[in-house]
Amino acid sequence: MAITERNSMPKILVAGCGKLGGAIALKLAASAQVYGLRRSPDKVPEGITGIGADLTRPETLAEKLPKDLDTIIYCLTPSSYDEQGYRDAYVNGLSNLLDALGNQQLKRLFFISSTSVYGQDDDSLVDETSPTSPARVTGQQILAGEQTALNSRHPATIVRFSGIYGPSRQRFLEEVIAGRLNPDTPAPYSNRIHEEDAAEAVAYLNRMVLAGESLEDVYVASDCEPVRLDEVVDWVRQQVECADPVADARKGGRAGSKRCDNTQLLQTGFTFRYPDFRIGYREMIGALKP
Repeated sequence: MAITERNSMPKILVAGCGKLGGAIALKLAASAQVYGLRRSPDKVPEGITGIGADLTRPETLAEKLPKDLDTIIYCLTPSSYDEQGYRDAYVNGLSNLLDALGNQQLKRLFFISSTSVYGQDDDSLVDETSPTSPARVTGQQILAGEQTALNSRHPATIVRFSGIYGPSRQRFLEEVIAGRLNPDTPAPYSNRIHEEDAAEAVAYLNRMVLAGESLEDVYVASDCEPVRLDEVVDWVRQQVECADPVADARKGGRAGSKRCDNTQLLQTGFTFRYPDFRIGYREMIGALKP
């Protein structure tokens, strides 16, 4: 009976089952058969069926993909942070995966993207309808990956994340505490989302699809309070003892200055556990203190 029930569960493939992909997979595993594809399948979380393949080498995908997949969550991280690394991760890898699917028809393909596809640097509010003209080649490759997903024969949804932070992503907090980050005032606007909310947002949208609900083609996934970087740094300094800024402290921010609008995501009924940076960083700072 247990096998029959398991086989009747929806089938989800998380392509790129690393830090974020693994967290998404775990949130869906209770009600679906979830497969995690990565180069080292033994590193997928417990309870997830590992598939070992390298999406940049299509021959490694041969006969590896499960049949009758309902959804795919494409969540790759570049192996190198240059134009070719991003093209391999966001464009070539996705193309190879779509080819390997053959004639399977998905209910939805989710493509995990970034708000770096926006090039705005004027403090403007950006949403799903705003122009996407990234100045950097990395953002251009991510945008090309979005188009690959949207132009596929599968219904696709793009999820554009702002900067992800949380207990497993503490670099910003560490930099402020060590005095290695000292932005000018006023600094550019920054946008972020807690890793718990990031994983849950994708899982939530996936559940909507499996429940037969409709989705938009693009969602901006960022918390509810865009804020200037210097304000975040000042707030952290008020919460925990920090070193004085070092002489060559980074000014921070290479992502322009824009304010990400998450209204469309909120309209789905999604609720943020960490709607602003204070809630998230206060919890992280609390964990640092003895």
